[in-house]
Amino acid sequence: MPAISYFYGIKIYINPKDHNPPHFHVRYAEFDAQVCIKDGQILAGNLPPKARALTEEWRILNIEELLQNWKLMTEFKELKKIEGLK
Repeated sequence: MPAISYFYGIKIYINPKDHNPPHFHVRYAEFDAQVCIKDGQILAGNLPPKARALTEEWRILNIEELLQNWKLMTEFKELKKIEGLK
């Protein structure tokens, strides 16, 4: 899974073989989670509080780009990189 964004040690991925609901994968240190694009709910896994808060801030700022990438993934097209937090 190639990363679509990276910031503060947090890597964000969309798996090209994934399933609904639209979500993305987060890796931070030894933590992994799947986060729903639309509402930010953690679908699987967990993140420490600071990484969770940063991921949620990033999700809110980039929800449209995430949904566009999900659509590209379903069409088997190349995903676009999304800028990380600064």
